[in-house]
Parts: sequence; structure tokens; C-alpha cells
Amino acid sequence: MTAAEHPALDALRRALGDALSTEASDLDAARGDYSGQRSESAPLAVVHARSAADVQAALRIASAHRLPVVPRGAGTGLTGGAIARGGELVISTARMTRIIAIEPADQLAVVEPGVIVADLGAAVAPHGLFYAPDPASRAICSIGGTIATNAGGLLCAKYGVTREAVLGLTVVLADGTLLELGHRTVKGVTGLDLTALMIGSEGTLGIVVEATLRLLPLPEGEPATIAATFPSVVSAAEASSAITAAGLRPAAMELIDPLALRLIRAHLGLPAVAEGSASLIVQTDGSAAAREAEAVLGIVRAHGGEASIARDRHEGEGMLAVRGAFHPAMAAQGEVLIEDVCVPRSQLPAIVAAIERIGERHALLIPSVAHAGDGNLHPNIIYTGDTVPERVWTAAGEIFAAALELGGTLTGEHGIGTLKRRWLGDELGEPQLELQRRIKAVFDPLGIMNPGKVL
Repeated sequence: MTAAEHPALDALRRALGDALSTEASDLDAARGDYSGQRSESAPLAVVHARSAADVQAALRIASAHRLPVVPRGAGTGLTGGAIARGGELVISTARMTRIIAIEPADQLAVVEPGVIVADLGAAVAPHGLFYAPDPASRAICSIGGTIATNAGGLLCAKYGVTREAVLGLTVVLADGTLLELGHRTVKGVTGLDLTALMIGSEGTLGIVVEATLRLLPLPEGEPATIAATFPSVVSAAEASSAITAAGLRPAAMELIDPLALRLIRAHLGLPAVAEGSASLIVQTDGSAAAREAEAVLGIVRAHGGEASIARDRHEGEGMLAVRGAFHPAMAAQGEVLIEDVCVPRSQLPAIVAAIERIGERHALLIPSVAHAGDGNLHPNIIYTGDTVPERVWTAAGEIFAAALELGGTLTGEHGIGTLKRRWLGDELGEPQLELQRRIKAVFDPLGIMNPGKVL
């Protein structure tokens, strides 16, 4: 039986009409994401859902035919979590883009999953509010995708990751059942927290079709941004640890290692800095921004850093733009395996030193940046060729092992997908891994939801 003859297709066409696509371009797009991975074959079809009812209809039919389903949003994932293969049905929520409600009095918004994160921020700003999760891809990634991966970003050390921003979810289960989870109140502890369970589940438990999100008041006054240069990445990491140990909570604190700094500055056409130099960019906000910035300056200088403070918001944005150029600067060097580990903040100096040693041992360029305020690092392993060389996977495995040895985790915000699945047992252990599989089976007894991903 060919894909075109699959018995589910007729039922899907009758139920969904032109929301069902078998166009070659749609099928091809669903085979990849931003991780650099690509499936060997195209999926059966793509459902461009326009409503929760479309998602329900597609999942009912998929369940009846035991058809594997891959939930997909904007396709900006970094771990292969939304890549589809032959014989699978993609259910895309990218066209569900309504901002249903903005309620300033309750400081919340109700949105569909296809809303782009930056668009939500622009919509709530006139009300004096902001949505805190701010992944680097916020201009192109969707709310649904950030919920699926529990995404973070530059501001999460102070304002939290996606889980802290989600009050409630409307979810469609594998059999088409529609569930209303969570609440619209500031507090709510009725029953088991299934909302939190859905966040970060990477499409393995159900598909989010609506989200109630917590908003925060915009910080008062102007932020204060500091750009500091250190003689080594270890001294920069030690300074960042000292800043958090001092009880300061910057809105953003980004570390750039020497290799990354050199490549970024060359990419942007900026003057070179001394060999081995690393950068730490710190932004404080709110009514105490100036006072906290002065305290940060003192700590930076005590750790051998040379620093300047932005004179205004525009100059501060220019400082942060250096960090924002990391990914395009690395992509200009070749193929990139973008990694994501997290360690306790006090262990940041140790993990950056370990990554340097791993790069030297395998003769690989591994430039790294870090959300230093929460110990979340993004080592990028640069290579050439169409496939990831084995020594790159070996180096990645050593980075993961180093993070775990330091009390850290395999992923701080990107998720597991297919990219890190082979190492999941190293962190969780078999008893917890088996328990998680049993929980998935309760939500998805036929095993059709995003098979081969995460668990």
C-alpha cells in the first residue's frame, strides 16, 4: 500500500477538507527543524489545524487507524522533537494564531498555540505588561512550541521559564478528548498538577490548543546594561557566580567564551579583543537597576574584569546584540550541533573549563555562551559535512557527562527530542524512566503521540 492509498487519508479529507495537505513542500518541511537533523522519508500528510475541533478530528481518526502523530508548531526546535517520518501524520498548530483575550486587571492573556512569542509581547506592551519567557528565537517560535519544551531565554533567571508563566491549558489527548487544565487564578492547587506535567512533554502526551498565560508589569524606569571583558572564561564565570552569590538578580546575565567572542566580533566587523578574553553582559532592571548595576560593577572589577555601563537603552541593546549574534556567527563557520546543558550556578566555572578541555581533546571548535544567571550553557560544536561525525557525538556525550557529574542536567530549555534520547537514562535512571513511560501510556495507550521522541 502506498502512502496515497492509506485508508486514513480519505477519512481525514472528509473531516478536514483543505486543512489536510499532501503537498510535497509541506511534507518536506516537516522532515526537519533547526537541530540540523532530517528524517529519511516524508510523512503521510500534514494537518494545518485552524481550530481545536480540527485537532480533535485529526486525533480521533489517527487513533482509529493507529496512525502515529507528530505535533508541530513553528518548526524552530533544536532537538528533533517535531521531525516527522514516513507513515506519520503531522498535526501543525502554526495557523492557530489568535490572541483570544488580554486581561490587564488579572494580568493574563489567553492565546492559541500558533501565536509567535514576540507578537504576544508586542500585543501586551501597550497595557504596561510583558510575557517573561524570551527564547532567542522569540521572533519566530510559537507559544505552543515553547510550552512543549518548557523554553526559557535571557530573562528566565529572574522571571522564570515557561512553566512559571502558564496558568492553564486546553489540551487534546490522543483519542480526541478535550481537557481543560489549570486555572485563571493566581493560586490553584486542586488535584494533581496536570498543567505542569504537560509543559515540557514535547508532544508525547497531547496537543495544546489554548493557553492561559501569566503576564507581569513592565519594570519601572530604564534598565542598566554592563558589558565586561575578562582575561579568561573561567574568571568571567567566577564573576557571574559571585554576582548571584551576592544576592543580586539581574534580568539578564550572558557569558560569552573566548572562541565565541572572537567569532562573533569578526562576524559583526567589530575590533578584536585580547587573545583569550571572555565577555559577561549583565542587565539590571526595575527601580533598583542603577544601584544593582553599581554592585555588579564592583564584583566584575574585583574579579579582574574591565567594564562599561550603557548610557541609555539603545546602547544597552547594542551590548546585548553581541550575544544575539552568536548563532549566525557560528553558522557562518560550518555545520553546528547546538547543545544545551545546565549546572548549578556555583559550578559554572567548572563546566566551562571542562568544555574547553573536551574541545582540545577532540580537536573541535566548541564555542559556548551561557545564561550565566541560571547556569544554562549552550556549547556549539562546529563541524563540516552532511552528517554529524562520530567524534562530535563523543564530545557531546562527554559534555553531558561533565554536566551530570557537576550536579546538572542534560537540557535547561531545548528539550530531549531525538537528539539527547540516548543519554536520558544516564540522568533519570531506569526506575524513573520506566515510571515516565507508564505515565505516557495513561495519556496515550496506543503509543501514537510523537513516537521515538524523548521516551
